[in-house]
Amino acid sequence: MKTAIVTDTNSGMLPSDAEEHGIILLPMPVIINGKEYLEHVNLTPEHFYQLQAEDAEIHTSQPSAGDVIDLWTDLLKDYDSIVHIPMSSGLSGTCASAALYAHDFDGRVQVVDNQRISVTMRQSALDAKVMADRGMEAAEIKRILEETRFRSHIYIMMDTLKYLKKGGRITPAAAAIAGVLHLKPVLQIQGGKLDAFAKARGVKNAKKIMTEVVEKEIREEFGGLDADPPGAWIGVAHTGNSEEAARFAEETAGRFPGFAIHTDELPVSIAAHTGPGTLALTCTEVLPEGVQYR
Repeated sequence: MKTAIVTDTNSGMLPSDAEEHGIILLPMPVIINGKEYLEHVNLTPEHFYQLQAEDAEIHTSQPSAGDVIDLWTDLLKDYDSIVHIPMSSGLSGTCASAALYAHDFDGRVQVVDNQRISVTMRQSALDAKVMADRGMEAAEIKRILEETRFRSHIYIMMDTLKYLKKGGRITPAAAAIAGVLHLKPVLQIQGGKLDAFAKARGVKNAKKIMTEVVEKEIREEFGGLDADPPGAWIGVAHTGNSEEAARFAEETAGRFPGFAIHTDELPVSIAAHTGPGTLALTCTEVLPEGVQYR
């Protein structure tokens, strides 16, 4: 049984990263000032943040049905089945669309909705690849990933509310008050929902809040800080904020000795709403069937 693992750039994966791991990466379209770009094809993070700073009109989008179906059709010439891992159905219609397209493939395409995005979605793709390489059937990989969908958490500190205000998600007055008080909202993504979690005074306090809640979750859900091997993966992610992310990753490594810290850029699907300067901290369960801790 030969199974292809497909994910998209909402996972935070770079094309080189996907190629290294043997994962097929679907670039996500972004509409900027009426022109379509493809993430990591003709749109780099640097170019995106430049356009965002110029107040370009930005809309995230789904890949066309034709692009997805053509990709699957080509892959199934060489593979017996496909596990397709899009971003959470709670954050986009991409997953529902892919599930609809899969109806015409007689079970050979299994679309996974494990309610993830960014580095947690990346980990799902890596786990799926390990399971596929062990000969596990596509339907079984889908079942495991969906059964563990809630065993993952993301906390995001926003540096500015400008882009939430621009998108109509908060009022101008609320954004102005937050700016005057130097508040850094901390949002939570868990189970496909983006919710407010806390308000912090400054970046240092926001990082403290995120670190403390991740430590609590590791203690209560993922075997504790002294588990050997650790029961969770930890990730740091950012939007155009690589130097601060590197510092945060170093601080996080000191707080969680023995835990590997993976650092990535947040995908455009998040950056379009949060703007630059965002930091995120994540924890995700290490699956017994997936990538073993190293």
